[in-house]
Amino acid sequence: MVDGFLIPKETAVLLVPIATIILGLVIGWLGQRSGFCSIGGIRDYMLFRQTRLLKGYVALIISAFVFYFIFSLIVPAAIPKFFWCLQEGQLFTAIGGAPAVGTVGVIILMIIGGIFVGIIGTLLGGCPLRQLVMTSEGNMKSLIFVIGMLAGAVIFTALLSPWIVQAFTAIGL
Repeated sequence: MVDGFLIPKETAVLLVPIATIILGLVIGWLGQRSGFCSIGGIRDYMLFRQTRLLKGYVALIISAFVFYFIFSLIVPAAIPKFFWCLQEGQLFTAIGGAPAVGTVGVIILMIIGGIFVGIIGTLLGGCPLRQLVMTSEGNMKSLIFVIGMLAGAVIFTALLSPWIVQAFTAIGL
């Protein structure tokens, strides 16, 4: 066994994609059956004081913490520290992320991304998860959104991300 793993690395390499597909199918099924939408939950609470969708949002946050903790126990070497992945003053957002951007820069980018997702999701009538579920149900408007979301991610990563990293590095973030 490799140091830092509770299961052999060869098994983990096979198990992770299978577990990801199974969890994705379960989450998709739950999203379709419940009509889950984080933006819809906040909207329903603000306008009508209904908490049905908002309870799903709270359940999503709690289950994300629980499963993150479980996976950090299974493969501790993959996740250096559980709570917020803080290690030596750096906030790690993803493997292969921009190491030149500091914690403040990452937080600023997260806030900007969250604002754009919120505005676009509100204009479209649903969060990205809801749009994916509606795409699987045959909604063409949602399919266009999903294609646009994927194209936007590729364009941002390939074209805009290097400029933002250089700008943040230049101003010391």
